Amino acid sequence: MSENQLADWLQKASKLEAAIKSAIVGQERAIHLLTIAIFSRGHVLLEGDVGVGKTTLLRAVARSLGGAYERVEGSVDMMPTDLIYHTYISEDGKPKVDPGPLLMHGKSLSTFFFNEINRARPQVHSLMLRAMAERSVTAFNKEYRFPHLQVFADRNRIEKEETFEISSAAKDRFLMEISIETPKDNLIQKELIFNDKFYDVDSLIQNVPAAVVPYSELNDIAQNIQESVKESEPMKDYAIRLWTALRDPRTLGVKEIDGLDVNKLVESGASPRGMAMLIRAAKVNAWLAGRLDLIPEDLHGGLQETMAHRIVLYPNYEFQHKEIMEKVINCCTQRVPTP
Repeated sequence: MSENQLADWLQKASKLEAAIKSAIVGQERAIHLLTIAIFSRGHVLLEGDVGVGKTTLLRAVARSLGGAYERVEGSVDMMPTDLIYHTYISEDGKPKVDPGPLLMHGKSLSTFFFNEINRARPQVHSLMLRAMAERSVTAFNKEYRFPHLQVFADRNRIEKEETFEISSAAKDRFLMEISIETPKDNLIQKELIFNDKFYDVDSLIQNVPAAVVPYSELNDIAQNIQESVKESEPMKDYAIRLWTALRDPRTLGVKEIDGLDVNKLVESGASPRGMAMLIRAAKVNAWLAGRLDLIPEDLHGGLQETMAHRIVLYPNYEFQHKEIMEKVINCCTQRVPTP
């Protein structure tokens, strides 16, 4: 693909962000990170309190991409088959089987939102893991493929009853974990609670420009971005040094990070797959900035969101995972020499 074609797609990416922002205010960083994830073709785990607009945000994303959109609600009684089919008694009194949310749209399924995924049982997580990793499932003795599928999942982080922790293997399939916070700007807060256009979400989403970016072409453009953005040998070495430091902060030559004992801090670091996902996102970050060469800032731009959920801390620190990982990542980016 030529640089002119990449430039044309860059304009489409800009229009995508603008389309989403037409319905969502106060979430500029989250929208930019979602744009990176879309052009990286990576799945996203969302974190945030109830009522901060996660569902509205994803509906705006789905409309601006086009393709089919499905949403399911996690619950303790949910079974894997609920994603594949549902049975019922028809008007003529006969049992019927209809495709479930994963199958009903076939290859046109583009955006799949799993709300409160940690309320569903591990068996359901396993099926989603297959769908995320291979973009396919097997049902009725047949393989169904979803080449354009992108999964977004939300975790309920407040209530602990009837919830199931997502396994490390499942977390590793998510390119990013993005935090959706309540905007802190006073003017934006007033707009959200007093402007009645935000009361009717359906009307709000209908005003989002539709199919700004053709979802069926995203796989090809994503691959072309990866091939076009180049990394130098010094950048490759830097990425490896950064990865080593994140896996074992002791290699930085420090005994403590803000009072945290580094000898009992990181139990398990990011996998090679996780690091490859970071590079994939970094290349998209570079492309969105109008460059075709990778620099350290491209890695830093989504480092917290791409790496933190892959790193397991020792139990005495795990309950403050988010705050501690911010400190660890800041320490690594400050101490690892850049090229």
